[in-house]
Amino acid sequence: MAARIQLPIEALTSRFNISSRFDGMRSQSLTSRFSNLKPISEFLDVKRISKPANFSEAQGRVNYNLSYFSSNYAVVFVMLSIYSLLTNLLLFFDILLIIGGMWGIGKLQGRDLDLGFVRATVSQLYTALICISVPLGFIANPFSAALWLIGASGVCILGHAAFMDKPIESAFSEEAV
Repeated sequence: MAARIQLPIEALTSRFNISSRFDGMRSQSLTSRFSNLKPISEFLDVKRISKPANFSEAQGRVNYNLSYFSSNYAVVFVMLSIYSLLTNLLLFFDILLIIGGMWGIGKLQGRDLDLGFVRATVSQLYTALICISVPLGFIANPFSAALWLIGASGVCILGHAAFMDKPIESAFSEEAV
C-alpha cells in the first residue's frame, strides 16, 4: 500500500489570506467593484519595483497589493480571459453556441420547434445541442485554457504584487501603529 503525500495547502494559502479577499467581491456590484481602479501610471510605476529582501517582506507586499490593486488585478484577469478565448476560437465558438442554443430554446417557452418540414421537441433540441457542443468542447480543450488562465494570471498578479513595493506613506502609517 503506497503512502499518500499530503500537501499542507491550508497552511500555504492561509498565510496569504486568499479566501477572505474574495468575500467582499461577492457582495459588490460591477460598478462599485471597478470604481476604485488605480491609474495605470500608479499600477505600472517602475520606480517602485524592487526585489523583496525575504519571504516575510514579499508576503507583506502581496497582502498589501492584493487589496490595494484588487480592481486592477480583476481587469488583468478579464484581459487574460479574453486573450485566452481569442487564441482558442473553437472554444469561443463552442461557448457562443451553448449560450445561443440555450437562449434560442428558452425563447420557445416549452413549445415545439416547427419548421414546416420537421418538428422538434424541446428535449430533442437540448439533446442535439449537447450532442454538438460536448464533442466540440472536448476538441477545444477548455481544461488547457483554464489551466493556462490560472497559471498566467497567477504569475502576472502574484508577481506584480510581490515585486511592487508599498508606497512610502503606508510604511509610515504601519510604524505609527
